[in-house]
Amino acid sequence: VKMERIDLPPVGPSDLPLSLLEMGCSGRFELITHPQPNDQPLPQQSTLPHGLPPTSVSLETEVENQFLHDPAWLPIHDPDAAFHRFLKDVNVESLLHCALSPLHSGISVIRDPTTGMLLDFTEVLLEDTGISAKNSMSLQRPPNPNPSESLRGSNTNYPFLPGGMEELTLEQIKEKSDLEEDIDFENDKKDGKTSKPVEGQEEKKRWAIPVDITSPCDDFYKRIPNPAFKYPFELDVFQKQAVLRLEAHESVFVAAHTSAGKTVVAEYAIALSQKHMTRTIYTSPIKALSNQKFRDFKTTFGDVGLLTGDVQLSPEASCLIMTTEILRSMLYNGSEVIRDLEWVIFDEVHYINDAERGVVWEEVLIMLPDHVSIILLSATVPNSVEFSEWIGRIKKKHIYVISTVKRPVPLEHYLYTGNSTKTQKEMFLLLDAAGNLQTKGYYAAIDAKKERTSKHAQSFGTKNASQNTTPNQDRAVWLSLLHFLSQRQLTPVVAFTFSRTRCDDNARSLATMDLTSSTEKSEIHSFFQKSLSRLRGGDRQLPQIVLMRDLLKRGIGVHHSGILPILKEVIEMLFSRGLVKVLFATETFAMGVNMPARTVVFDSIRKHDGTGFRNLLPGEYIQMAGRAGRRGLDATGTVIILCKSGVHNMGDLHVMMLGKPTLLQSQFRLTYTMILNLLRVEALQVTDMMRRSFSESHRDTQVPYYITHDRLKQTLSSLPPLDTEGQLSDLLPYYYIVTELRITTEALQCAVLGSVNGLKALSVGRVVVVNNKQHFNALGVILQVSNDSVNRTFTTLIICEKNNEEGGGDGPNASAFPHLYNTALFIPEGPCSHTVQKLKLQDISAITVKTLKVIPERIIDNYNKRQQPRFRLDPPGQAISTATQELLRLAEANPDGVASLDPVNDLQLKSVDVVEGTMRVRALKDTLKDFSCSHSPTFSEQFLRVQERMKVQEELDQLLYLTSDQSLSLLPEYNQRIKVLEELKYVDKSRAVQLKGRVACQISSHELLLTELLFENALSPLAPEESAALLSCLVFQQKTQVEPHITNTLQEGIERVLAVAQRIGELQRECGIAQTAEEFVSQFKFGLTEVVYCWARGMPFAEIAQLTDVQEGTVVRCIQRLDEVLKEVRQAARIVGDSVLGSKMEKASLAIRRDIVFTASLYTH
Repeated sequence: VKMERIDLPPVGPSDLPLSLLEMGCSGRFELITHPQPNDQPLPQQSTLPHGLPPTSVSLETEVENQFLHDPAWLPIHDPDAAFHRFLKDVNVESLLHCALSPLHSGISVIRDPTTGMLLDFTEVLLEDTGISAKNSMSLQRPPNPNPSESLRGSNTNYPFLPGGMEELTLEQIKEKSDLEEDIDFENDKKDGKTSKPVEGQEEKKRWAIPVDITSPCDDFYKRIPNPAFKYPFELDVFQKQAVLRLEAHESVFVAAHTSAGKTVVAEYAIALSQKHMTRTIYTSPIKALSNQKFRDFKTTFGDVGLLTGDVQLSPEASCLIMTTEILRSMLYNGSEVIRDLEWVIFDEVHYINDAERGVVWEEVLIMLPDHVSIILLSATVPNSVEFSEWIGRIKKKHIYVISTVKRPVPLEHYLYTGNSTKTQKEMFLLLDAAGNLQTKGYYAAIDAKKERTSKHAQSFGTKNASQNTTPNQDRAVWLSLLHFLSQRQLTPVVAFTFSRTRCDDNARSLATMDLTSSTEKSEIHSFFQKSLSRLRGGDRQLPQIVLMRDLLKRGIGVHHSGILPILKEVIEMLFSRGLVKVLFATETFAMGVNMPARTVVFDSIRKHDGTGFRNLLPGEYIQMAGRAGRRGLDATGTVIILCKSGVHNMGDLHVMMLGKPTLLQSQFRLTYTMILNLLRVEALQVTDMMRRSFSESHRDTQVPYYITHDRLKQTLSSLPPLDTEGQLSDLLPYYYIVTELRITTEALQCAVLGSVNGLKALSVGRVVVVNNKQHFNALGVILQVSNDSVNRTFTTLIICEKNNEEGGGDGPNASAFPHLYNTALFIPEGPCSHTVQKLKLQDISAITVKTLKVIPERIIDNYNKRQQPRFRLDPPGQAISTATQELLRLAEANPDGVASLDPVNDLQLKSVDVVEGTMRVRALKDTLKDFSCSHSPTFSEQFLRVQERMKVQEELDQLLYLTSDQSLSLLPEYNQRIKVLEELKYVDKSRAVQLKGRVACQISSHELLLTELLFENALSPLAPEESAALLSCLVFQQKTQVEPHITNTLQEGIERVLAVAQRIGELQRECGIAQTAEEFVSQFKFGLTEVVYCWARGMPFAEIAQLTDVQEGTVVRCIQRLDEVLKEVRQAARIVGDSVLGSKMEKASLAIRRDIVFTASLYTH
């Protein structure tokens, strides 16, 4: 330290000689006294007079100091990329203060029962004190104080207890297991001492109750004097029955055709819940359907809310309309809405067959609490009772099944063969309104078609050469058909076409057709303009909108997934007003709400279902054909099938029109979200969910477990005790070895029979050793082998005792399998006789190396002849005597057994199973010789007892296995998925959900990939619009031909996503999941990345549509679904605490929520 010189006055005699000494280089000084030269100023002295010794600074520290510790050099000085850390003040004392624990008792008063005077106070214990949404599934828990969480719930909440699952305390569990021992549930008797229950008592409890709707419901108005909802028309019987059930607060399953009026049931439930001040949730499979229902119910009831992925309207309403996915997440997240819920209405339940989303229905049905009643509305399905039985059993409540096949407007089905003005009237009735098939119409159609196939074509034999028709032929067919229909006033028409391009082409080809009057034109024009007034100027001029405006004015519409949502809604509304005369639609239109037409036309009856072309299923055909016929307007609905290239096969048509609709089938599968959501809550087991799924419903439909269980236990206790003393001490081990030997031998025999060499060996003339009820180690010779490969039989001549031909005397202890260790051959004591029998494979215990020359036909004929009473005493023929003598001679020559063919060495069966089996059989046979029990005089009787006891025991074990979780068909996959989650650290070894798992709970699809990307910070380096573009791969499913042009950072992002997907796919494969890594990776398609990127950067929609070959409607739908994914990622980022990513997702979300993509639905505003 350089110090300035200080001039001090000269030192006086009284002054101490002081001086400063610098200590090292730390900047500390000490005062020292030491004599000084006179008049010298105070010198500064140092312990290091020559400064610091030289040191060599390592280059490393120099570089560190200059480049890493110097803030100016830090390369990432943009704090956006770094997490914010907030340092908290540590206050240890705060740990000493905790909230007061809730009081566990309260005061209650005791009153005099007559006067009501206050006598005393008493202390009562309160139950459920410390419970909250974070630790209990009970409805007693206090409501969530946070209003934002009360609607959707929070992923840290417990769900409410699902109905049908009891929450048991430890004591109850103990009691239950004690009681199970001694109660016969069916007869309510202690110590079930009843013998086998009578047939009537075995009738198990039925949960599904079919309701008879054939008899009229006369006392309806007496039973319901003031209904909650008054209809302007008289209800049908099935509707009245359903309303009666709803008034009794029962659950119903209503299966009826499209226009039969199932909505009445839903409306009544909503009205009831408004009367009771409770809430109803109405779920539908499709968002468009939710919007339409919202409009319908809003006009009827007023107090209606809507919750879909992107819209939330009046969520406090008493009737909420939502998609099933949202209800599922509300149930898992313990939403407060569930408390006030009285009804849940599931519309279009046959959607449970959807492979992708069917599982959601099952999850929701399983998770619904007990106080909620269920209303299921479905198209007609054959197994509605079985399905309701399943729901009733898991919910422990009765479900009333009301199904009707009546149509309010009957349908007539026609074939149409016209294709020009001359032939435009060629329409032939195939199925009349009463449901009778008119074959003459079919043959008339064939004749009409034949006449037109020119002589030229017939002579060359190109009959039906091509199934496809040219666009010009198509156009001719449509023009003639539509002229004919509009003349007959059979419009409006829905024309179902199973490809989007075909829809567009058909509509465009009708350029000359005009089906509307001038007043209708002006009405269409003003409605169209008014509806599109909310669009921006540029969006109103989109090519699709301009084209559609022109088509609609002429009364023609197109409806498929490629059409912009707002246009679809305009078309639906115009159609329901009767202004669209012809609508070319794909089958999604059949899922819509009540949009009936006068006529339905099928362009073809084959469709592509994602894997290949197939005929329409009866269920699909009925659903679409059901759009024909408007209730109250038409007497019958008309369904027309076009025969363009040729008349369809009669069998196909018959199956399609009159076949049974598709059964409701379980599509239950495990998803990671489901597993993690259930693992969050200790009280819910994933196995419970699996056991309650519809796919496992067959398990409980057999005789109830406890009856069979009790019966087997009783049988077991009533069996005589075993004697295992002295010689019989090794009886049980003996039984086990014999059983194993028997099973192994049978397996070997099957292998021998299945092989070529084995069948060659078991041919005519082969000598075999026979063991069955009648014979013990008897020799026989094969005479004939049956051709039936499943139950092959061998007709064999066997030697036996004189009076044992018929098998009257029981052979020596048949069931003790003595032949397994005793190889001594049977030699008759008296004169030798013979018998001819058909043997099964298991009767032949050994194939010997010997063969005999026999004449099988003569032997069999002679034997059969001597079976007749009048020839019974004849001597046997020459052929039989010779064969019998030969067999007897063989037996006498080899009393200890004839050498047999070895499957491995002689029959050349080299498979591992056979070789191991043969060695095992040898080893087991050797051990059998050492057992002493087989020499005991009571051996066979005791052995039978063991056998009987073991048989019952095995049945019991099998029963226990079937009712345990081990027999669940999805259990192996569950364990594989848990393994994947453990590897990725979503759950720990004890299956407790970790942070990663909590994040994945928030995400509804592709949860693993998104969570991994989040934790690997893959989205951090990207700008908001780039991350939106990258995440579009999760929602886009189609193939595209156009290669997107994208920025380098995006390209890197895509490679990163693919690498993560590949890693997850490989891990799943290692853990045993069937999907290959390639399949897993290939589900992410990046065809829309450029489109979304440009859209998020503000490019107008008209230009975006030019960038890709994907249709406008599909693009809009993908961007809408992308917005939901961005919301989920934002939630997830919030859980992790990554506020930067959260705000980035918000920016991305705002960037894509604009213009035509997010115009509000016409139904909701």
